[in-house]
Amino acid sequence: MSNGPHMSAKDALGLYDLLEREGIKIWIDGGWAVDAALCEQTRDHADLDIALETRFLSRLRDVMAECGFEQIPRDDTRPWNFVLGNGDGLEIDVHTFAFDQNGNGVYGPPENGDYYWADALTGEGVIDGRPVRCISPEWLVKWHTGYELKETDVHDVTALCERFGIELPDEYRDDRAVPRG
Repeated sequence: MSNGPHMSAKDALGLYDLLEREGIKIWIDGGWAVDAALCEQTRDHADLDIALETRFLSRLRDVMAECGFEQIPRDDTRPWNFVLGNGDGLEIDVHTFAFDQNGNGVYGPPENGDYYWADALTGEGVIDGRPVRCISPEWLVKWHTGYELKETDVHDVTALCERFGIELPDEYRDDRAVPRG
């Protein structure tokens, strides 16, 4: 086991339930969303990716600060995407959006054209026997394209495509799907 961050199913559910109790509606994103959609943990996770409306951001920061979480400086930090961590090695990768008139979540400045599309926010999954909201499998696959693939990407996308009958994206069909390393 590495000395880096680690997010167990118990930790992920604890954070999910905490935020739910505080009235902060979140969707599980990233690797835990893949496993939630699959209804089983298929690999270890370093963090918990969450998506939430920007209107909950101040409350999220307050609640997490009360639990010992603070922002971790990173080169890719943006007001709408940042990482919170605590001294116990737990990290939350936060993605915020604002709903537009069509029910799509605008992720970042509107001129960037990045969205949590409405149907991406319809996913339902299970972590350790507990139902959770998560990103839908189709969008988890779509969002795992367009960059250099890692071993976890190949694992996650292959599992989602097999389980849900989603067509495997082209970049996962050839030697590009072999992680470099």
